[in-house]
Amino acid sequence: MSHGQIDWNEIHRRLEAIHASIENGFSTSPEDKKRILKARADLLAREPEDTADGDAIEIVEFKLANEHYAMESRYVREIYPLKNYTPLPCTPPFVLGLLNIRGRIVSIVDIKKFFDMPEKGIGDLNKVIIIHDDRMEFGILADSILGVRNIAMREIQPSLPTLTGIREEYLKGITGEQMVVLDARKLLEDKKMIVHQEA
Repeated sequence: MSHGQIDWNEIHRRLEAIHASIENGFSTSPEDKKRILKARADLLAREPEDTADGDAIEIVEFKLANEHYAMESRYVREIYPLKNYTPLPCTPPFVLGLLNIRGRIVSIVDIKKFFDMPEKGIGDLNKVIIIHDDRMEFGILADSILGVRNIAMREIQPSLPTLTGIREEYLKGITGEQMVVLDARKLLEDKKMIVHQEA
């Protein structure tokens, strides 16, 4: 989507003139206010420039058992602190419990147990990454959140032979810096994530 060429020098000139008039005790005219808002809207609407690396995706990075993981941010609804969750009896070991998020009940999956990884215990840094699509939503327990950034698709290589077993089914790939990129879509579509309570 093209927004046309933006004259940033002109926008900065106008903003400086408006700031100067405010400092000199003059009120901003309605026309100047509109221009300021338009400049801000243009800045916010500016699309990121294409990189030479080709297509890129935005990822959320997090730690699991001292390993570096990530997943596409388009599947992440929000990140929530782990507090006041309710454990669920008669469920698989990987189901940590339920969390009430502003009146919405979300189940929490301990992905380390699901992947049969070493457990680290629960601490203050633990966060719940709420992932979703049009049919499913649940939270993934992360040891800590590292941030959000863009990576080029070409950086994601096929998984290593050492990453076998249950993890391999849910891998999008691995980067040169040994960050494991999970396929959130496959997790959301997996029938094992639908828990039926047993007596």
